[in-house]
Amino acid sequence: MMRWHRKWEWDLATDGWSPVPSRVVGNEEYMPLPQTPEQARVAALVKETARQHARALGWTRREFLASGCGLAAAFLAMNQVFGRFFAVDPVEALEPAAFAQSQLRGQFIFDIQTHHVAAPRQVPWLLGLRRMGRRWNPDLEKDRGTMEDLYLENFIKEVLLDSDTTVAVISGISSATEATNILPPHKMAETREIINRLAASQRLLSHGLIAPNKGPGDLDEMRRQVENLGSSAWKGYTGLPFGSPPRAWWVDDERVAYPMLETARRLGVRNVCLHKGLPLSGGVEEHWHPKDLERAARDFPDLNFIVYHSAFRSLEASLPAARDGFRHSARVDWVTDLCEIRRRNPGLTNLYAELGSTFGMLVITSPLLCGHVLGMLIQALGDDHVLWGTDSIWWGSPRWQIEAFRRFQMPEALMARFGGAPLTAEAKARIFGLNAARLFGVDPGAHRNQVPRDFVSRMKAAYLEQGPLPSLAQYGWILTA
Repeated sequence: MMRWHRKWEWDLATDGWSPVPSRVVGNEEYMPLPQTPEQARVAALVKETARQHARALGWTRREFLASGCGLAAAFLAMNQVFGRFFAVDPVEALEPAAFAQSQLRGQFIFDIQTHHVAAPRQVPWLLGLRRMGRRWNPDLEKDRGTMEDLYLENFIKEVLLDSDTTVAVISGISSATEATNILPPHKMAETREIINRLAASQRLLSHGLIAPNKGPGDLDEMRRQVENLGSSAWKGYTGLPFGSPPRAWWVDDERVAYPMLETARRLGVRNVCLHKGLPLSGGVEEHWHPKDLERAARDFPDLNFIVYHSAFRSLEASLPAARDGFRHSARVDWVTDLCEIRRRNPGLTNLYAELGSTFGMLVITSPLLCGHVLGMLIQALGDDHVLWGTDSIWWGSPRWQIEAFRRFQMPEALMARFGGAPLTAEAKARIFGLNAARLFGVDPGAHRNQVPRDFVSRMKAAYLEQGPLPSLAQYGWILTA
């Protein structure tokens, strides 16, 4: 029988802390895959390396795991189990200076999918996602806590202090009413203003929410979010049924969605971010498919359609093909469908793929599958149309995801079989942030130059002087036997 645990609570009880998660973490939008045998082997190797190397360095095991040496040890363990997918030298796991000098630093990193939960919304149940998620996770019914670990202060620590994230977008999820929304638009805007005031520069942008299936009143809500809240992009969930009667929606529905898209155009907020793939419990599964983007993107060429999660559907459906080396099938569920849309329409240059949760879960479960998905997206859409997102802080600090992508190497076997090119430093820089900067009108040079002068960076400098200790925590849920 499978049981649910908060990841950080499980790690605390089992001493299972790791610099890179060895289990898929659910963000309460999707059901996480239980730990695989390969992930268990990685976890055992990391634990043993930490025991030996911490003693050699005169550190505690926790200090080792939280250090760059601990991250290097995790990538070495993953290479041993999965094959050489990560550029890492064994000396990095023993010498902090070697880790610090090993990789290109200083990229402009623009994370367009981050989350925290507004404290006042945590009564009496964890509302919103939890209301949907409790259908498949009964422990959500028992959780009446305030989840302080997901609030703004910890968001600042995990995202801005413990990672190299330069700029981020704070995101939310549509709900039936504002009262049941765990992070409504005004709270996203409030978070943005607090952090940008602290930083004395632009470190955060915020989403506005769209739900055209609620009726014409949602158009007025869009105007309010732009005029009063300064929302920089839209976030929509086509599979969530709202309205009377409740129905899911398609973005190419001329009656329901096109008035919303026309309003977005008039308001001048032209980035339309849509949750596709990772079907949410309580939603209508077929509506999480990206097929409706083809016509909508063609009919609204001046809008940018950003496919969150890159339409990745599930590990369960995709892992078998990866484990047999793609001998029988190279198809990766809805990601393949998304890529085929672009191949059929080479002029559809307003279609983008975002990597939140998709990269995180794939890179720790099957780096081969991760490489295949990245390769497909880059081949079909171009490395200038793939955008960085982490779905943090559900996955904890984005630090480990950033380091994993920095070090990830496109497998030779995949390039030989399916074509494609290596992930160059230039391609990674575009995906890490330059692509999103172009779409969101953010000047990466200006922000990078201002980082040493902003308050968040001064906090970071003081924090580093005291000796950083990343939490190693992930705040989503895991399944265990």
